[in-house]
Amino acid sequence: MEEGSQRAAGSGAYRMPAEWSSHQATWISWPHNADTWPGHLPGVERTMAEAVGALASSELVRVNVRDAAHGYHVQKLLAGRVPPERVVLHQFPTNDAWCRDHGAIFVTRDAADGAPLLALDFEYNAWGGKYPPYDLDNAIPGRMAGALGIPVQHIPMVLEGGSIEVNGKGVLLTTEQCLLNENRNPALDKATIEARLKGFFGVEQVIWLGDGIVGDDTDGHIDDLTRFVAEDQVVTVMESDPADPNYAALQENRARLASVRLPDGRPLRVIELPMPAPVFRGTERLPASYANFYVGNRVVLLPTFDCPADEEAAAILARCFPGRRIVSLDCREVVVGLGTFHCLTQQVPVTPE
Repeated sequence: MEEGSQRAAGSGAYRMPAEWSSHQATWISWPHNADTWPGHLPGVERTMAEAVGALASSELVRVNVRDAAHGYHVQKLLAGRVPPERVVLHQFPTNDAWCRDHGAIFVTRDAADGAPLLALDFEYNAWGGKYPPYDLDNAIPGRMAGALGIPVQHIPMVLEGGSIEVNGKGVLLTTEQCLLNENRNPALDKATIEARLKGFFGVEQVIWLGDGIVGDDTDGHIDDLTRFVAEDQVVTVMESDPADPNYAALQENRARLASVRLPDGRPLRVIELPMPAPVFRGTERLPASYANFYVGNRVVLLPTFDCPADEEAAAILARCFPGRRIVSLDCREVVVGLGTFHCLTQQVPVTPE
């Protein structure tokens, strides 16, 4: 497929479905890099096994592993938790586990218009070249598309899946701190980036927020900040302590959301989601956020941090997703790697008829 056109597959008919739309699978790259989780990798793997068990109750889980031996290791971790037929292992080696950012992003269109499912393969540079090497990660989208037997569009633009959020109805959220950062696409200005987002993801409106949370090495990914929970509604994290370093940026983002009108003229409804108590590794503030949840077919994976706000966050998301079970899992070890469930997953939407 032709590279770099401003519209996916050239027709303009593709769009990215909302995360709560039906999935045929969730894709993950199994955590294996001990440098990412020094001293915590076994605990991270146990948490991931619990997460896969929850997801596999209602959808297939596809897992990238390094090789046959690594695959056997993962199978042992999942044994007794997940029926073998609910997991597919792919010997696609990765540098790290952040499938949201290095994996393909899937867009769909009606089958009558041609190939109904397309994998978008953006360039990946490990968040501005912070963590080389990343060559294996950058090759993953094409391998995912090959495994599914679907076309792939290679796009010469740096973009991570965690930097965008869509409602499936023409609106996309992102942040200036990330997408306008010179360590991504320095030759592209804001207007050009916005036009490309509209074309590739089938949206008509891009909502720009400002900065992300402290400790986020991705330069402010939206999936730690603000998430759609319905086509006209978002949850956004808020810090209650004015002395906290996150307070001002989150207040500014909240003010921007309050002024949004959707393409049909409706206001964007906003639900405030608390921030957890600060989580540290030594003196390093980690990017703990309840906004990094993942919406599966029948469950919502919610990262928790052993603090009083855990229950409040779970209750808010239960009201937002009444047909899904909230699966709260302790992510104090997972967040040592500077991300949690949304960062570790990528949905594969059901193919339209």
